[in-house]
Amino acid sequence: MDFTFVIGDAYVDHPSFGPAIISRILEAAGYRVGIISQPDWKDDSSINVFGEPRLGFLISAGNMDSMVNHYSVSKKRRAKDFFTPGGVMGKRPDHATVVYGNLIRRTYPHKPIIIGGIEASLRRMAHYDYWDDTLKRSVLLDSQADILSFGMGEHSIVEIADALNSGISVKDITFIKGTVYKAKSLDNLAEHWILPSFSDMKTDKLKYAESFYIQYTNTDPFSGKVLAEPYPDCYIVQNPMSAPLTQEEMDRVYALPYMRTYHPSYEALGGVDAIQEVKFSLISNRGCFGGCSFCALTFHQGRIIQTRSHESILDEAKLLIQDPDFKGYIHDVGGPTANFRRTSCDKQLKYGVCPNKQCLFPKPCQNLVVDHSDYLSLLRKLRALPGVKKVFIRSGIRFDYIMADKDDTFFREMCQYHISGQLKVAPEHVADEVLSRMGKPENSVYRTFCKKYAQINKELHKPQYLVPYLMSSHPGSTLKEAIALAEYLRDLGYMPEQVQDFYPTPSTISTCMYYTGVDPRTMKPVYVAHDPHEKAMQRALIQYRNPKNYDLVHEALVRAHRTDLIGFEKKCLIRPRSKNDAAGRSAAAGQKKPLSEAEKKYGFSFEKYDRMLQPSKGKSETRKKPARHKKK
Repeated sequence: MDFTFVIGDAYVDHPSFGPAIISRILEAAGYRVGIISQPDWKDDSSINVFGEPRLGFLISAGNMDSMVNHYSVSKKRRAKDFFTPGGVMGKRPDHATVVYGNLIRRTYPHKPIIIGGIEASLRRMAHYDYWDDTLKRSVLLDSQADILSFGMGEHSIVEIADALNSGISVKDITFIKGTVYKAKSLDNLAEHWILPSFSDMKTDKLKYAESFYIQYTNTDPFSGKVLAEPYPDCYIVQNPMSAPLTQEEMDRVYALPYMRTYHPSYEALGGVDAIQEVKFSLISNRGCFGGCSFCALTFHQGRIIQTRSHESILDEAKLLIQDPDFKGYIHDVGGPTANFRRTSCDKQLKYGVCPNKQCLFPKPCQNLVVDHSDYLSLLRKLRALPGVKKVFIRSGIRFDYIMADKDDTFFREMCQYHISGQLKVAPEHVADEVLSRMGKPENSVYRTFCKKYAQINKELHKPQYLVPYLMSSHPGSTLKEAIALAEYLRDLGYMPEQVQDFYPTPSTISTCMYYTGVDPRTMKPVYVAHDPHEKAMQRALIQYRNPKNYDLVHEALVRAHRTDLIGFEKKCLIRPRSKNDAAGRSAAAGQKKPLSEAEKKYGFSFEKYDRMLQPSKGKSETRKKPARHKKK
């Protein structure tokens, strides 16, 4: 083999999986790649399947950071790994990139090791690790690798391979965009920016916030600078991000001969569940100029939109139609944000994105070009294909981008043809104080979108609904803002079945706020809920109707001095828990029936709440409403 590729996932040869793209790209460039999927990291011989590769080893932890894959936000071990045959948990180690790197280095001390993928990309410089609650060094050092390829690596991996193949020592490969390397000195760099040292950042969190924001404003391939992070015995040097793929280059990537499924050896083990989400979906774009603070896309894919041509996407759709399991439904056409099909303004491909400004936040930029026509044309072509019954949009849409479009054609056709009863959107919160930390638009924009969505569906005679994604405990959210969100849900008459507690993953603005207590954009203090109990209260408030959350909701309302929301009035979130109060109401009503245990303890019965939470007959998505809401 020219390269041996060690990966933390099962091998799925589909363009939604990073290792598949990288291996196919290298194959198309004339290199032979052997893949070792999920080796036994406790056995040094597990990476000797192909012997010593001619040029070097490649490492990817998989499509997810291994720690996110293994643990929930409460740091509890997950029960299932969707990227492993049969969903078996424990087939990869924690911090897989580091473990695999050290495993290879023990056996092949002098062989080049190149690491990449989402885990390495987001840990390329000093980073806060939520699971160990500490600031960690660059993963390049801890893995003992030689080069780190960050972002989408199609350009950089071929350039690295060509350099190694030409006989250049791996220690001299310092000139490739989209890579990070180790250096003893910076004498050979003409222009660079020296970040605070790792030692200083360990002792001063504000130094880390300063360093992070410098990195954040240098994620652009056109304007980004070379960054150097000092360590006691070396520098970690980050080159600017690789240039975005042109449409022709992106078309070539997706036209490679993928098998479009998992390796057949996994069939007897139960297959790989991760393929189900993408098997009948189409990737149409990359990158995102949305700029949400909690999203790592700015660091990984960048803010410049890259798209495939209509012809490329239609050719892939025809392959889906030929699949014997295809039932006529294309599940998704999109990417990080489905309705972004062009750069946010015309100057980006020449000058790059603005380092200190966002395209949509806090208001849409005056240079923003809002245009859904290309995406609309693509969807119409897909709908017209023989054998296609329905084309859905399931990846995220930016509702503020839709609202900025003066032409309602896309909005109407989305409601008419591309929604299956409900549309998932991500307002994340309703309190503007929290939304400003999230990099999301003001709540008034979402409310306007909701009204227009309802109006269009009414005109189309379609009973379709919105399912909002909501997040608790994001930096900036106190109990006050969490209660405001609960009141909004009360007025909406909606209780979400799923709530995302803020998850501090590496290399996001929100994680920097969580660790340092300041917003790196302003260096001003920001409130952060670190106490697990307070986080549990904020989460419970979003699902305040669930009887299991009563104690937490009650405590939160008392702590926040919002006992006005405890009572029998329509505006109240929960009923009082006073024994005397419940007994008094019972006597006043002339009830002879003895109080239940719930009434004795909480002052009201949970029976109707239990009924509310039970599925209605024949309608698994419907919940019975409490009696007091029937009139409304």
